[in-house]
This record gives sequence, C-alpha cells and structure tokens, in this order.
Amino acid sequence: MIALWLAFGLLLLPALWLLVAPLRRARLVHDAQASFEANDRAAEQNVAIYRRRLASLEAALERGDIDRAQFDEDRLELDRSLLEDTENLARPPLHSPTAGRFAVPVVALALVISAMLWYQHEGAEGDLRLYDAFQQSDSLPTLLERLEQEARRQPDNANVWASLYPLYRDSGQGEAAIEALDRLIELEGRAPSLLAQKAQLMFFLADRTLTDEVQELVDEVVERDSREPTIFGMLGVHAFDRGDYEQAIDHWRRAIAGMSDSDSAQALRQGIQVAQQRLGVSPDEQEAAAQGPGVRVRVRLDESLEGLLDDDTRVFVVARDMAGELPPLAVARVTLGDLPTTLVLDDRHAMSDAASLSQASEVRLIVRVTKSGGATPESGDMYGDKEGVPVGGVEGEPVEVVIDRVIE
Repeated sequence: MIALWLAFGLLLLPALWLLVAPLRRARLVHDAQASFEANDRAAEQNVAIYRRRLASLEAALERGDIDRAQFDEDRLELDRSLLEDTENLARPPLHSPTAGRFAVPVVALALVISAMLWYQHEGAEGDLRLYDAFQQSDSLPTLLERLEQEARRQPDNANVWASLYPLYRDSGQGEAAIEALDRLIELEGRAPSLLAQKAQLMFFLADRTLTDEVQELVDEVVERDSREPTIFGMLGVHAFDRGDYEQAIDHWRRAIAGMSDSDSAQALRQGIQVAQQRLGVSPDEQEAAAQGPGVRVRVRLDESLEGLLDDDTRVFVVARDMAGELPPLAVARVTLGDLPTTLVLDDRHAMSDAASLSQASEVRLIVRVTKSGGATPESGDMYGDKEGVPVGGVEGEPVEVVIDRVIE
C-alpha cells in the first residue's frame, strides 16, 4: 500500500506544479501589462480621428454641401462614436504581482485532501489489500488468516466475503461458510445465485436432506429464477438418493440447460447416464434418448419443388433463438431423399455448450436444402421456416416445416 500512496503522490506533483506555475510568471505578466498601459495611445488616436472627421463636416457645411440639420445629425453620430470608442479604455489599477500568493498553498492543500477523501470513499484500496493477500499467501491457512483480518478491517466489502465463502466451504468449515455467505447476501441482496449456493451448502451439511429451511430457499430461488442451475443440480441429487431416477434425470437436464460451466455440465451428464443405467436403460437407448427438452419436427418438400435437386442433396434442419443473437441452438442433417422425415432436435445437436436448445423456451426452425453443402445460403437453395415453436417434451405430434421457397 505504501507504493500505492507514493504513486498517488507522484501523480499529484504535476497538478501542484500547474497551480504554482502562474506565480512564477506573475511579475513578468504584471510588468508587461503595466508597460502596455503606459504606452497605450489608443485614446489619443481616437480623439485625433474625431477631430479630423469633425473638421471635414465643418468644411462641408461652409461649402454648402450639407445643411445645418444634416450637420447636426452627423455631428451627433460622430460624438456618439467617440464615446463608444473611449468608454472601454478606462482600466482599473493593476494589482500587485504578489496578490493572492497565499491562496495557492491553500488551494494545493485542499486539492490533496479532497483527492485523498475521494479515494477513501470511491477507491478500491480494500480490494488491493485483498489481492495482496492472495499474492503473498503460500498456503490455505495463511490465506484464510489474511482474509479474516481483512474481513475485520473492511466488513462491508462484499469481495472479502465472496473470497472467504468458497475457502471455508472447500476446507470443510460449513458453518463458517454459511456465515460468510449470509454476510455476502446481506451486502449484495438476495440474488438467486447466492440463495441457491446457500441452499446447496445447507443441503449437504444436513446429510443431503431437504430440510424445511432448505425447501424455503428452494421455493424462493425458483420463484425469482426458474432456470437457476445450482438448485436443479441439488434437487437432482436429492431425487437420485431417494431412488427417483427419472426425477433426477429431469432435474439434471434442467440444470444443464442453465449452466455456462462445461465441466459441471459434463459431470451432470455422467450422472444422467448412471441414473439411466439404474432404470435399466441400455447404452444404445441412452444414446438415442433425448437429452433435455427439445422439438419434434417433421420436414417435407413442397410438391412444386420436387425433382429440382438430386436425392443426395444435403438438408440442414436448424433451430435458432427468436432474437437471432445466439449461434444455432441445434443443427441436424439429412438428405433430400430422406424426406418426408421426422426427427427430434435436442441438446445432442448443440454446436457448443454456450448455446443449446434447452436454453430457449421457443425457437425458430429453418430448413435449408443446399446444393453446395455450405453453411452460407446461396442462390438456388430451397428453404422453409416456422417461428415461435415451443421447446419442451418431444412426445406427441411433430411440428411440420414445409420446404416451399427458393433463394433467388
């Protein structure tokens, strides 16, 4: 932290120099201004010009070029012009070049104090000490000790409790982890993700029992965020322990749909496979089983387009989010000769863990017959689409998409 304040001091030096710099030039500026005023002949020049123009008017009056009324009017205008030119020439006396010299150190001191107060209020000194604790700790006990010191020093810093909670949890200090998490919730608010972590921690501390307190947290989380993955992962464990493998599979699939961590999602997929084995589902059937909610779709070619392309032409069946902001959620491929056909799109057809069909409540289905086999639409490709298709169970009647248009 000493290095930080030294850096602040170095940054303040240019600002202080800028405050003092005008004092160094005050004498030169004062003398230059005094010399200018002493040698200023603007008033004399204006009076000389006035006299020449007045003499010209009097001569014109004597020659009869203008009458008395015109002379009086022009004379009045000339007098007014002289007054306007000279009224701004009066200057107040110059102040001494030493005037205000004592205000500079006062302003400089105020600048330094205000900068320090602002940083104390808006800066991240506490987070820097937190970072320093992580960098200088070579063991978990040492790190915990340093973080506990920071918790006593800055109890209102949410980052301290967010760092302490996982360390307590992973080191088997369940009660301390809950206390840290409660403090974090108090500072950050009852965010669904924090409540879900508390519910999960209490669930495992209670020997994987869904106590009344845990159930209250579960209900609150689901009400606030019906897709929170931590809660559904925990509920899947509870259902698995009770032997309700179908319910466990359903909960874990919903958890996977909301997860961004591919490692955690893969662990839950392995849990789903174990649950399916307990249900007596063979490996082949497991592979064929739909993974997560999906869409059952029937694809056919409009009669008016039959015979335009060969049977081995590729057909892409794509599901996209309604806003079109994500990568394709699911992609399946068949051939034109397979049509009409019925297939199920689900998370097995996802192109990446970051975008899958179970993340959406409804999708737009696009079917494209491509002559080149490329991903980019080209002239001559045939296509059909259907918007607002709900994602859910794959039983029942399929959604029909008809290929009925040609890209020009």
